[in-house]
Amino acid sequence: MSVQAVIWLPLAASVLLGASASRLGRLLPPATAVRLLTAASLMCALGTGFALTVAGFVVLAQVPAVAALGHWSSGVVRNGHLVPVAAGGPAGVVVTVLLASALWRALRAGHDLALSALLCRRLGPAVAGLVVVEDDIPDAYALPGLSGRVVVSTAMLAALPADERAVLLAHEAAHLAHRHYAYVQLADLAAAANPVLRPVARAVRVAVERWADEVAAAEVGDRRLAARALARAGLARAAASRRTAADPVLAAGTALAALDAHVADRALALLGPLPPARRALAVVVLAATVATGAASVITEHVTEARFELAQIAYDHHGSPRGRSTDEATGTGDRALPAGRVVLGPVVVSMYY
Repeated sequence: MSVQAVIWLPLAASVLLGASASRLGRLLPPATAVRLLTAASLMCALGTGFALTVAGFVVLAQVPAVAALGHWSSGVVRNGHLVPVAAGGPAGVVVTVLLASALWRALRAGHDLALSALLCRRLGPAVAGLVVVEDDIPDAYALPGLSGRVVVSTAMLAALPADERAVLLAHEAAHLAHRHYAYVQLADLAAAANPVLRPVARAVRVAVERWADEVAAAEVGDRRLAARALARAGLARAAASRRTAADPVLAAGTALAALDAHVADRALALLGPLPPARRALAVVVLAATVATGAASVITEHVTEARFELAQIAYDHHGSPRGRSTDEATGTGDRALPAGRVVLGPVVVSMYY
């Protein structure tokens, strides 16, 4: 495999992961899907960002003024054929924009978590982490934080019978117990750094809900009951949305939005058997994630070796002794073959 192929492997892996994320989320057990998809998206985002940075820097390093500042030979950098010159400029611009996007998303995530922690304190003490609020709108959600809270409205409790309330509370408690908010935030961060991974972030959001569904079903010991509670809670939200929207068209749109969390698919999944482990598929996804990370490591080593070679060539040309050494050994900028690093009398093969 050529060096250029290795450098751009994380981008290819990102495209493949984005295209298959939804299907992987359905095929793998929810907990496995959440962990693997989050890890793979982070690896792809980091690998792609690093590849774009290398591409931009390699082309920038060929500018004579920059090469002089760095004390390396622009010719040796150019002869490494690490990236096409035409790709370097756009890559540098793209990675700058994506880095800014990722930083902004990280700041938003930190703000959201801080606000959530503040709300937890304002809600005051909770019984077993549960806070019931007086509200005519049926709702239930988990507030992440050091202690965390499960918040349920009185309208939601009134909409469900006692056995289905247990399912609802177990579902929300599962979000806190398994730190689902962390997986969602990390997947969103990866998607901000690499927009190709946005389908992966959506798949992670669905999978964390499926994970909580399975935990709740196991806790109550009845998958059909869990499916019924999920459907009834979704219908209660939809009905409340229709009542609160003044415009009939907006009411219909709001009702659809309330059911947009794949409620029907999740209920159908609960009516079926437990999802199979599919270890072979999980191993394939894990292996692809490791290969993406390995590609970035190889890229780093190859790039570092090329710049070390360029610095050696610059030092030789930058002094009379260096020029005489070049003439004697044939290791000048033009004489250095791509794929060989000359370190004194030792010649190290580098597979470019």
